[in-house]
Amino acid sequence: MGDDSETTIRVRTLFLSDMHLGTKGCQAALLLEFLRDYDADEIYLVGDIVDGWQLKSGWYWPQSHNDVVQKLLRKVRKGSNLVYVPGNHDEFLRDYIGLAFGGIEVADQRLHVAADGKRYLVIHGDQFDMVVRHARWLAYLGDGAYTAALFVNTHLNTLRRRLGLAYWSLSAWAKLRVKNAVNFIGKFEELLSAEAKRVGADGVICGHIHHAANRTIGGLTYLNTGDWVESCTAIVEHYDGTMEVLHYPSIVRARAAREDAQAGQQPDGARAVA
Repeated sequence: MGDDSETTIRVRTLFLSDMHLGTKGCQAALLLEFLRDYDADEIYLVGDIVDGWQLKSGWYWPQSHNDVVQKLLRKVRKGSNLVYVPGNHDEFLRDYIGLAFGGIEVADQRLHVAADGKRYLVIHGDQFDMVVRHARWLAYLGDGAYTAALFVNTHLNTLRRRLGLAYWSLSAWAKLRVKNAVNFIGKFEELLSAEAKRVGADGVICGHIHHAANRTIGGLTYLNTGDWVESCTAIVEHYDGTMEVLHYPSIVRARAAREDAQAGQQPDGARAVA
């Protein structure tokens, strides 16, 4: 199904982050399917799109990752405006902040004005992660542990699929049950909301911590795009200004269930002809 498909959903703005292209954990095939399903007037890539940390230690770039890049470039050629806000894993692009390349702008952060007039600070968020800022070696160590957890998670979910069970994230489960991790997420959300308030915004849209969210903190809207390694989530702005967090695996499952139900409702003769 291409971008011109009648089933493509058009939104005003699409926010994506933490794809980690260049790693084995990136769910590029599902991301490509998502990009075929959704089109937008404006696209924000909110950091960690390409994983420079992993590519430095060993080159990994399969065709599916190239397909994702090509799909995004095609959307730009067809008229979508694309803003790339680098994160810590693709911080090499911060050398190009303020430049524009054929419809693609590189920005450290951006104040996005929604259709309803609300203003959102768009920023990756690593600037407010004290480990990344002041203990880079510890951040690299944590990244290695996260990669190991993803390796275990991949094999675990291969077994779960064979047993007919749904996808389950080991690292997400652990992250939400370890007290320090929960406290870190809460503090991160508070810091980003405070920064949005400082710059006069009504909310913030960020990434970095791989934890999708849409909540109110201190009277401001806190939105996190999540990631495309485990949760496969994105944020869309509809044409009335409404912001929505999409969990794409749930959308795919619901669609499959509807198609199965519709097939089951057809007369036996119709199913046989089909």
